[in-house]
Amino acid sequence: MSGGPSRGELIFRLVFSLCGLALVVLTVAVRGIANSAALVEVIGIAGLFFGGTALWTARALWRRRDRDRRD
Repeated sequence: MSGGPSRGELIFRLVFSLCGLALVVLTVAVRGIANSAALVEVIGIAGLFFGGTALWTARALWRRRDRDRRD
């Protein structure tokens, strides 16, 4: 068994991240992007966090899939 999160945990992280991104998009769609620097900052940080986590998790799942095919 290799170190790191299990496949199930990676899938949970991916789903959680995609839901978070959906909520950020929904918030922007409903409220719009105000001229407030704080709102733009919060949306940007949330988008980077959820987007980065989604990309990292998708990459980890892809690599695990490739590794499992070789074994």
